[in-house]
Amino acid sequence: MVHFFYLAAQFLRRLMGLVKASITGVHGYTPDYILTNKELETMVDTSDEWISSRTGIKERHILKEKGKATSDMAVEAIKGLLQKTNTRPEDIDLTICGTVTPDTVFPDTANTINHKIGASNAWGFDVNAACSGFLFSLSTGARFIESGRYKKVLVVGADMMSSIVNYEDRSTCILFGDGAGAVLLEPSNTGFGLEDEILRGDGTGRDYLVMRAGGSLNPPTAETVADREHFVYQDGKPVFKAAVKGMTQTVQQVMERNNLTSEDVTWLVPHQANYRILTSVADALGFPMEKVMVNIHKYGNTTAATIPLCLWEWENQLKKGAKLILTAFGGGFTWGATYLTWAYDQ
Repeated sequence: MVHFFYLAAQFLRRLMGLVKASITGVHGYTPDYILTNKELETMVDTSDEWISSRTGIKERHILKEKGKATSDMAVEAIKGLLQKTNTRPEDIDLTICGTVTPDTVFPDTANTINHKIGASNAWGFDVNAACSGFLFSLSTGARFIESGRYKKVLVVGADMMSSIVNYEDRSTCILFGDGAGAVLLEPSNTGFGLEDEILRGDGTGRDYLVMRAGGSLNPPTAETVADREHFVYQDGKPVFKAAVKGMTQTVQQVMERNNLTSEDVTWLVPHQANYRILTSVADALGFPMEKVMVNIHKYGNTTAATIPLCLWEWENQLKKGAKLILTAFGGGFTWGATYLTWAYDQ
């Protein structure tokens, strides 16, 4: 019954000629400093072989420059994006930033970004959905384009995970890196764009992947700092299991209701959390790894930035009309899958 209503809604959408939101450009940024597995061997009880075999990660980029934060990485990604799309900052209507490492608790990072790039006519807000932040932000941005009121929406995924990682905890410090990626959403004049999404959440997951202090439940105190509760905490096994299940199921559901097979999909673009998660999801869905975007070995888990960084790296291989499915899983839990058709040739 749900599938029937979805098909009916899609038919009405086409009949009424409703606007699609399309990605018209993508760009990314990662800091210059590279933290290798070899360097981590000098910091915690680990080894390059141990990290590589369990995560697929060889190195990650870290923002070391004092006075710099998440917004600065986002600005660098956006500068490249605006240049390649020939877009003036003052023409941006809205900026949505997916992040769990905002510059400050408030004001939001999106408005800081707008100020730094000179987007004087834009407003903005942040989306906190952990590693699903870009996926949720993309869906939200598409709704503003589809409304007809907005013509140019920046969607950013950016995180400075090094600011909330305990580099004495080998279970988490080996995983995360810093980076940012951004896309420009515009009304489609090609018929290509965001086609469908399934987004999900389950608050019981907060016990397994969380930063325990710093919010209203457990405000900062000398004790919370001493107990290192302002760092990422992760219980790996339940997170791994839930990630594989959640990403696999939502991708399957999106493919089913859009009559897609793995042969029809040009690229699967998964959140880069762990190489074993990527291969497990691909195997369950019947995708050969040749059709799965993977760059976790170079960047680690950059949280909300992983998917746009993939799109940026593969941009020159993406052709107009290519069918992409993006999927992510994040703390909380949050997860989902988005189906889009690529709107331009490089």
